[in-house]
Amino acid sequence: MPSLKRLTQIRHTAKKYGLAEFVPLQALPATARLLTRSFLGPQKHKLTQPRAERLRLALESLGPVFVKFGQALSTRRDLLPLDIADELAKLQDQVPPFSNELAREIIETELGDSVNNLFAEFQAEPLASASVAQVHKAKLRTGESVVVKVIRPDIEATIIEDTRWMAWLARWITRLHPDGHRLKAQDVVADYTATILDELNLAREAANASQLRRNFENSDQLYVPQVYWDYTTSRVYTMEEVTGIPVNNRAQLEALDVNFKCLAERGVEIFFTQVLRDSFFHADMHPGNILIDANNPNTPSYIALDCAIIGSLSADDQYYLARNLLSIFKRDYRTVAELHVECGWVPPHTRVQDFESAIRTVCEPVFEKPIAELSFGQLLLNLFQTASRFDMPIQPSLVLLQKTLLNIEGLGRELYPQLNLWDTAQPFLENWMQERYSASNTLQRLKDEAPGLLEQLPKLPNQMIERLLQTASPQTTETPQRQVQSPLWIIGSWVLGGLTVGTALSGLTATAAGLSGAFLLLILWRSAR
Repeated sequence: MPSLKRLTQIRHTAKKYGLAEFVPLQALPATARLLTRSFLGPQKHKLTQPRAERLRLALESLGPVFVKFGQALSTRRDLLPLDIADELAKLQDQVPPFSNELAREIIETELGDSVNNLFAEFQAEPLASASVAQVHKAKLRTGESVVVKVIRPDIEATIIEDTRWMAWLARWITRLHPDGHRLKAQDVVADYTATILDELNLAREAANASQLRRNFENSDQLYVPQVYWDYTTSRVYTMEEVTGIPVNNRAQLEALDVNFKCLAERGVEIFFTQVLRDSFFHADMHPGNILIDANNPNTPSYIALDCAIIGSLSADDQYYLARNLLSIFKRDYRTVAELHVECGWVPPHTRVQDFESAIRTVCEPVFEKPIAELSFGQLLLNLFQTASRFDMPIQPSLVLLQKTLLNIEGLGRELYPQLNLWDTAQPFLENWMQERYSASNTLQRLKDEAPGLLEQLPKLPNQMIERLLQTASPQTTETPQRQVQSPLWIIGSWVLGGLTVGTALSGLTATAAGLSGAFLLLILWRSAR
């Protein structure tokens, strides 16, 4: 039974690297303590390496799925001690390549023709090999130089088996560990499983790259390689070959006299542009996925690779995030606390004054540090940790955002240690807020919403009558003031509904129709309260 064989391997590795040290045995019930000792071995061991290093070595010995899990876990600094998070960040996603014959077989099966017919040239030796796929250089018959990414054979079965055992271990951690509820081990494993299974679909990654390329089509800050869809499937992904300097090759960048200040600030601007303008951000921005185009050293630009992991925020989350960040900049902790409650990031019963005090306790020491020592990403992380004590649920989109911001800030500081992310980000956020809620953009959004509002108009009478009957019912829990107002709001809704229809039918501007629809929506919302 391969699953039991895998469990035996996990148990042997745990004993070899003394992982029992990570479990507070004295806090466990007697039976759980006995089972844990049987599985993990004794807590006292003769190993001399630090615990974090031993954990990293254990994950590396268990194979690529556990390596990628450790990499994902390293970003959860809200859950891990710093020494473990720092050590897990050193995990390298590099494994031996699979054979050229297998790669060719997968390509030919997926694309329906021989490699010799598909490509004018195909390099048998892979450029790089990772846990999920490996890449080969090639040249199309039409002359374009490309890179072909091929999924590892049988990797899906390996991932499913390993993630099942991870989920099993996570369940036991949740039950047995004193902080099991706070660690949310099952949620972390579930998020990781969904992420790594998504990475198996190369067509999904290609679609992400295509969208990101379109978002920055005319940008001089970020370039994304072109996707060749005729040579792309769920298991094969063919993209434009690009050349650039690895972002962590500082010596080469210095030799070209690259403007590091510009490079670092552009990285921050690209991040906030993706998050706020597009709500579509590259969430795996580690150095291996970033190249630098230094053809113009004074205004260098970025090249983004590997778009398998993409983050996105709802319009509400974008708005609340921007307002939260601006309020933090201004040390307006009351607004930060109120926004968390208003947007549902913490439960509605949260005492705002208590939450405000907790936020102040986290933020004030940070603001007292010199600018060079301020970490905005770390401050955001501390804020999420504080919110978790007020029962803020884990939100995958915000976790990805926090992880990416930490990566971007860390990368920016490596490039330009004097980077002041605060000065770079604050004007960007203020401009975004002004543009988003300018008169022209507001009218445009109202215009865009008008068709939907008009579509709802035929249903309005029945909705209003139902609401009126509910208001008049003796079982209602609404206040007398709202009961009296509801009929007036219904009459108003008919008036403005007629205005909306009349405006649309009379051929007046779509903006006027949008404004009328917005007022109608406001009335519907008010009458429903």
